[in-house]
Parts: sequence; C-alpha cells; structure tokens
Amino acid sequence: MTNASNPRLAAVVFDWAGTIIDFGSCAPMGAFVRLFEQFGVQLTIDEARGPMGMAKWDHIQALGQLPRIAAQWAEVHGQPFTDADVDHLYEVFTPMNAAVVADFADFIPGAIEVVNTLRARGLKIGSTTGYNRPIMDIVTPIAARGGYLPDNLVCAGDLAAGRPSPLMMYRTFADLGVWPPCTVVKVDDTGVGIEEGLNAGTWTVGLAVSGNAVGLPLAEWQTLGPAQQQALRESATAKLKASGAHYVIDSVAELLPVLGEIEARLLRGDRP
Repeated sequence: MTNASNPRLAAVVFDWAGTIIDFGSCAPMGAFVRLFEQFGVQLTIDEARGPMGMAKWDHIQALGQLPRIAAQWAEVHGQPFTDADVDHLYEVFTPMNAAVVADFADFIPGAIEVVNTLRARGLKIGSTTGYNRPIMDIVTPIAARGGYLPDNLVCAGDLAAGRPSPLMMYRTFADLGVWPPCTVVKVDDTGVGIEEGLNAGTWTVGLAVSGNAVGLPLAEWQTLGPAQQQALRESATAKLKASGAHYVIDSVAELLPVLGEIEARLLRGDRP
C-alpha cells in the first residue's frame, strides 16, 4: 500500500493482445474481415485495425460508421447500419474471435520475465482488455499455464463503459487496493488504451512495435530490413504519442528502464 504524501510505484496495469500476448495483435483482424464479409461488406485489414483497443461491440459500431463501410452496408441491406445490426454482428463475432484466439496466445518475448521482475519488487500486476469475458475465458487458462496470472482482470463489457473511459482502470485500482493514480503505470499498444490510463490519472507507456500500430506478427517483423523497421516504428510511435503516451517503447521487454525513470520522477515530485 502506498500513500499520497510519499508515493512509490504500486502497480503496473497491462493490456493483453499486442502487449503481453499476440505480437502484432493479429487474432481479431481476420475475424473482423470475415465477419463483415459474411454480411456482404468488404473490409480491409487496415480499416479493421482502426478502432483497436475498444470493446468489440464499440469496435464493430465504429467500423460500421466508416463512410466506405456504411455505404456498402446501405447498398447491400437497403438501410443504414444501426445499433441493432451491431448487436447481431457482435453475437456472430464473439465465437469467430474465440475460435482463433488460442492460436495467437504466444507470449511477447520478454513479457514473463518483466512481470516476474515487477512481482519480485513488490508491485501489483493489473490487467484490462478490449476482449469480452467469453474470449478471455479461453485466453486466461492458456496464459496461466505459461506462467502469467495477473492480480485482476477487467474485460470490455464488465462495466458501463470501456475504453477510452477510465472505468476499467478504476475497477483495477479497487481490485488491487492501490492509490493514488500517480503510483500506477498503464502499458498498452493502442491509442484508446493509452487514453484509458490518462483519463484515470496514471502514467502511460505505449508499445509501438509489438502491437496494433505496426500490426505484424513477430516472424514478419523480423524479416524486415532496418530501414523498413525504423519507418514503421516511427509511424507507430507518432500515433501513440499523439494519444498522449508519456513514453513509447518497442515492446514490454524494454519496460524496466522506463519504470525506473518514472520512479525517479515521482520522488522529484513529478506527476502524470
């Protein structure tokens, strides 16, 4: 437990896909494309990635509001895309995503080692996700068998609002018993995940290479030349910085020095 007058870091709250597991945050992408295809609408992977990090219901709604997608939907279905359509697509999407999520549950290199180091230092490990409970019911046992068992889990759909609202973070503070928010660091690969941390008053660390902003599986990333990698890194970093991230690194493997810097800033009196 910490206190407001002499704060030290108390917890790190991690996203899941693109942060701890699933390098490139690839699991949902094909599912989104196939979902809209099933309803006669062509969606690109880049379009599908746009709202990543949101609750999946919100993500589907955002896709349906893209002008190109909305026009296709109206043409195929004879009426505008509505919330009732979102409900229907969401019901179809959850089992589609659940069917593939286990294939993308590999840990991002360095993730387990970093988490174990943080635990050894006495920090709590929180987690929030844009996935819903049925999908996480598949992911969490796989992660646990691999040695990752965070102190809590808050899923999209658990609360009245998901990202970028701070509600999942507030639940995490309560679950972990940590306060004030300046003693917590949110680590995420998406803009709305960074905003979730900022809106809750925490420090935020964006992950440029391992997550949605680059969007490549590890093996593909490793085949790129240094110049290609750097161009993608810079683009992804700019996006996360634009969302307000205090720090941006390639992946969770580089987190420890950043936490050291945040600790030093806290002791100097700096706040997020």
